[in-house]
Amino acid sequence: MKTKTILIVDDEPSMRLALSESLESCGYKVETSESGEDALAKFQKGKFEVVITDMRMPGMGGMEVLRGIKKVSSHTPVVVITAYGTVNTAVEAMKEGASDFIMKPFSVDHLESIVKKVVAEKDRKGEKGSEHDSKGCLSQEKTIITKDETMLSLLELLKGVSKSKSSILIQGESGTGKELVARYIHCHSNRTNMPFVGVNCAAIPGNLLESEMFGHEKGAFTGASQRRLGKFEQAAGGTLLLDEISEMDIQLQAKLLRVIQESEVDRLGGGTPVPVDVRIIATTNTELKKCIEEKKFREDLYYRLNVIPVKIHPLRERKGDIVFLSEYFLEKYSQLSGIARPTLSKEVAGMLENHRWPGNVRELENVIERAVLLSCGQMIRPEHLYLESESGINRQPVEEALELSALKEVTLKDLEKRFILETLDKVEGNRTRAAEILDVSVRTIRNKLNGYKKEAGASA
Repeated sequence: MKTKTILIVDDEPSMRLALSESLESCGYKVETSESGEDALAKFQKGKFEVVITDMRMPGMGGMEVLRGIKKVSSHTPVVVITAYGTVNTAVEAMKEGASDFIMKPFSVDHLESIVKKVVAEKDRKGEKGSEHDSKGCLSQEKTIITKDETMLSLLELLKGVSKSKSSILIQGESGTGKELVARYIHCHSNRTNMPFVGVNCAAIPGNLLESEMFGHEKGAFTGASQRRLGKFEQAAGGTLLLDEISEMDIQLQAKLLRVIQESEVDRLGGGTPVPVDVRIIATTNTELKKCIEEKKFREDLYYRLNVIPVKIHPLRERKGDIVFLSEYFLEKYSQLSGIARPTLSKEVAGMLENHRWPGNVRELENVIERAVLLSCGQMIRPEHLYLESESGINRQPVEEALELSALKEVTLKDLEKRFILETLDKVEGNRTRAAEILDVSVRTIRNKLNGYKKEAGASA
């Protein structure tokens, strides 16, 4: 097997050395750069499977490195390292195309698992598939999986309207796959070879959203050191997805309406309007008519966006898709985890079909991913499921706790200890796997076990 080459970008020599030694011990070939400028120069000359970059560096920061890498090779995974407390920055990096992020401080095991995951995903997609997806079309990872007649009819309908330039408003609960449907429309349009650009109106602070949407000229405000193209210009000739449109500031809605009407944008600090040709798709998980009544959303903008209305039904109304999707996720996560593909017991299939799925497909995917790890390749049984009730209570652990409490007085510490030890038993003592399942660090597992040993010694 060909050795994978990784490029590490960090201005701190000690961090570069630590990252290099960790990844080289895993069999990767590593090259390093002390600055963003040097990294982009090396990337253009060489071939790297993964780029790992720190976010905060003097001169060119990690976000600029990410954008530069994606311009040269959109299929190359970029992992960003960010400090604790800068989650918003990490989220923005993911929106810009980062494959994953690592929050400081982090363990060597966590670093290795992230790199292994993004390398496996890249290998599975293949460069051709990834390049195709960079234009917004659906790769294997972003396929709409359904056998529901209503959903299939909707997709057929969307094929027919996809080639128009009319705006589309997609409404549906969180987790139903609104972005996937938007990409599906783009893929079947005559803009399929042009950019697909998404902007999450809720994730970007209101004071930055205007610059993100419409761009700015150099010197337009403090910190604007160079011209920046907004999302409209980035999507030129293609499709612009306005995700969670209901969260857009009411003042900015007026400017958006003008752009739609005039097909031109005014960059902040600019003097001349810039013509733009984009197809707009907006999504929302709230009732926009109610927002209009509450004076939180412009009625004229609503009618401009809602030329072609699309309603995605929640998963609980597509019961035939629940087990169908579960089988797909079983295959996906067993391959990612490198374990045998488990099967669903009849009892589990029934539990899945009867759950209300407030988080829809996204929730189902998380439940199956966790169940695959807990089952260790065996049949998935009820004890492997963690289904949240409408009150937010985790049903299975609560039931187990009640059964235990009937036998003796049980503390939270007892339950934690039992859960950790049982998880370790299921994964044959693999602390890294147990940490992934329990969503804690390997260090936490190690410290807990050392504590249990001390308790056992003290009671002996």
